[in-house]
Amino acid sequence: MGTAEPDLEELFEQKKRVKNPFVPLGAFITAGVLTAGLISFKKGNSEMGQKLMRARVVIQGATVALMVGSAYYYGESIYKFPRRD
Repeated sequence: MGTAEPDLEELFEQKKRVKNPFVPLGAFITAGVLTAGLISFKKGNSEMGQKLMRARVVIQGATVALMVGSAYYYGESIYKFPRRD
């Protein structure tokens, strides 16, 4: 890592990288629905825009639930700092 402190380098080397492909996908879908809703509002179709905003909230909640669920599933060992003995 170059100029970082040795302890910080050790932390990143030991840290497990857990990749959940559904979290970035959920974020991408959330952004897409948000964009579509804003476009609908701008065009004057407030009924469709409101439905899209409600869908965005549901999708965003599901994405957050996936993040929390994956953190719980993989446990605290992902985020533990190395012991200094």
